[in-house]
This record gives sequence, structure tokens and C-alpha cells, in this order.
Amino acid sequence: MKSINFVILGDSAIAGELGKKGTTTDISIYDKKTSDRIYTFTVPLTYPEKIQSLIQAINMSEYAILNVTKIDKNLGEQIVALDSVNFKNGFILHSYDIDEEKIRLLIQNTSIKDFKFMNNYEELKQELSLIEPKKSFNSDEKAGPELEPSESTETRTIFISIDHAFDVKGVGTVVLGVIRQGIVRVHDQLRIMPMDINITVKSIQMHDMPVEESITPARVGLAIKGITADGISRGDVLCSTFTYTGDSMIKVATNENILTTKFKRNSFFKGQVLEDQNYMLAIGLQIKPVKIKRITNDDHDHNIKVIEIVPEKSVVYVQNQIFLLLKLDTSGIRIVGQGITT
Repeated sequence: MKSINFVILGDSAIAGELGKKGTTTDISIYDKKTSDRIYTFTVPLTYPEKIQSLIQAINMSEYAILNVTKIDKNLGEQIVALDSVNFKNGFILHSYDIDEEKIRLLIQNTSIKDFKFMNNYEELKQELSLIEPKKSFNSDEKAGPELEPSESTETRTIFISIDHAFDVKGVGTVVLGVIRQGIVRVHDQLRIMPMDINITVKSIQMHDMPVEESITPARVGLAIKGITADGISRGDVLCSTFTYTGDSMIKVATNENILTTKFKRNSFFKGQVLEDQNYMLAIGLQIKPVKIKRITNDDHDHNIKVIEIVPEKSVVYVQNQIFLLLKLDTSGIRIVGQGITT
């Protein structure tokens, strides 16, 4: 069964026509199952009041649907958000009163410049029936090598981003998330990070149906043993022992160590990027408070800075992973800039 994950931006009214409404918190998830595919559509419900749900919904997806019914600062911020994480695959719809050329001008120098323009909703549905799953990891490189499905969790790379966790009577702890890499199977022994706790996968569901295994980029529900739901936060990661200890090791930054990384300021952000100021770090599905300890110039590119970040809470990341700095209390674009972990 193929799995394809979308984020719906702009006017999200079309979500109900594309799928059936499921899990709803600050984001809402719709899904649809055909004979050979499961489509998932994520809508950031609390945006534009809160940018966090926008960034997380984008990072849960491999494709975007931008439904433009007005050209305003919110549309601009959504385009900047997609561009900041180097999002390249998607579709654009617009209402009849919107000048398509204005949209093309807005996106011409961004990563979404090659999004396909759809003439109408029926054309969009036809396109969705043809596209293939895109194995995607929010990084310049994959989080480890692709390995054979038959290999054990001692050598099999598994990386699952958790977006919801809750307790179910008679079942125990259930987590929802997207398999960013690898294959997960019933009875797999995994580790949840950054807590560094061993867990066991008791059962797997896809589209409310039990399965024995699931492969990237599927969205899954996992019943797990070894931790309670109140100990899990959005953005926590389930991984195999190999992923944690191998060459592409998952790393954890804490308030006792410094994350040193390269950073490029977003030209649309109106404020200054200063040392000893508080920001929010968005990496994967995590959005956590951090402080910039030091800013220095990069030796090879004057547009790039080297920054030292101290997180207030533990942050999980892998090498070459894209992250954003956010400034939530600014009135304009809230995306300060983009960086790559080292």
C-alpha cells in the first residue's frame, strides 16, 4: 500500500473534499484510502495566529497543495516557510479573482517555483491519482544508508517523527507519526529520543487497519510498550539502535552543550539577529526555545553566519538537517532564517 502525505495551505476548505477528517488538535489530519494508496492531508488549524502549526504541518508532508483565494501577508509567510525548508513538490489552485501572474511572481525565486498550477479542483484530483510516494527526509542527505528490509533492527535504519501521543484503554500508549526512513515491524525494539528509552512496538495500524509492517513514507499508528503518553512530546523520534549508534547517529543537544551550525538570515525578516536573544528552534516537528550564544562570520560566504545555539530543552537532530529560527512576537514575517546542522 503506497502512502502519500500532503499539507494544505491557503484556503483549507478543500480538505473535506479530499479526505475524511481524523485526528484534530492544533492541526487536523484528513485521509483517504483507494485500492492501492493512502492519502494524508494535514491542515495547520491555528495558523496564522500561531506559526508553529504551519511549520509542523509542512514538515509532516512531502507534497503541498497551495489553494490561493487571497494574496496577503499570510500567503507570503506560507511561501517563505515552504522555501525555507527547500520544499519542491506541490500544486497551486487559485480562485477566479486571483491573477495567476502575481502568484508566479511571488514564487519565481523560491523552491516552489515549479509547483504545478491546476485549472480546477477536478484537474487536481486527477493529478493526485497519478503521483508516487516521495521518500523524504528534512535534510540535505538521508539519515543513514538505505538497507534491506530483511535486516534486523540492529542493522536496519528506522526514523519515525511522532506528532501525537495518547493512552488508549485496553491498548496502552499509542503514537502517531510518519516513517521518515526505513521499515517498522511489529515486535521491533526501538529507542525513543531524546529520552533515550527503549520501547517495543506491540502493533501497527494504517488507516485504522492492523498491519505487520509499514515502510516510509507511511503515516502510522503504533501501540508501544515502555513509556506512557504523558512522557512523549511532538517531535520526539523513534529510531533503531543502528540509527542511534551508526555513522549517521541521531544527536541530542541539551542546555549543557552547544549546537554550532551555519545559518542564513531570511531577507524578509525585519528584525536583527542578535546574541543573547531568545528564539524558537524548529527542527523536524520540534519547536523549542533557544538562545543564540555567539554569532560569527563564515570564512567562505559573507551571507552565512556561524551561530552557537543553546537549547532550553533537549533537541533531537541528525547531520545536515534543515532547521528554522522563529521569532514569535514579531508583527511581520516570523521566520528569522534557515540553517543546516553539522
